[in-house]
Amino acid sequence: MATGTASRYDTPATVLTATAAFGLVLGWATYALHGTTPLLERATNSISTWIIWTAVAGGLIRVRQLAAWGGGLMMLATCGSYYAASTLGNTFGAGGLGGAAVWSVAGLVGGPLLGWAGWTVRRGRGDLRAVAGAVIAMVVLGEAAWLGLTLHYWGEAVVFLVVGALLTVLLTAYLARAGVHRYWLCTVLAPVGGLAFYLAEKGILDGLLLGSV
Repeated sequence: MATGTASRYDTPATVLTATAAFGLVLGWATYALHGTTPLLERATNSISTWIIWTAVAGGLIRVRQLAAWGGGLMMLATCGSYYAASTLGNTFGAGGLGGAAVWSVAGLVGGPLLGWAGWTVRRGRGDLRAVAGAVIAMVVLGEAAWLGLTLHYWGEAVVFLVVGALLTVLLTAYLARAGVHRYWLCTVLAPVGGLAFYLAEKGILDGLLLGSV
């Protein structure tokens, strides 16, 4: 009976429906929290906060391929829900279509990557688990760099930096307890990946999005 129940909840249709539904909620919540407090708005309206949830989902999904597919689908649903809410709220500007397209492409890249990373940290084998942990932490560290170095929102940047550092420590400790031989790779690679993420985010947002959304 227990095995039958578990397999029923692990079917591709169930997993993908659940991830898409969460993405719809996440997109709507992001729009709804605009104009609340600066930190809360930034914490929801950010690349790292959106795609970090795909790592959580990836860790919960049992099948690696579904974790990646679910991550991509979640991000598409998030983008669709956010811009649908924006349209209903009459705030979908002239540059909305371009912004929606860029965010969707970014989600299709970042969603599967973070979904895979979440699955690998929890269920993978070998040193690749430490690399996957660094992938998860790098998105928050990279966002901190972008907020500080590009936007000069230093207060918010410090918050993201602290969260990213804590996330790196927690993931490294988890990997060490799980018996990963080179668990320290998570700590070493996370800031390197954060720099790469910052450069990618800066290129995308500076070149295509700033001033259009």
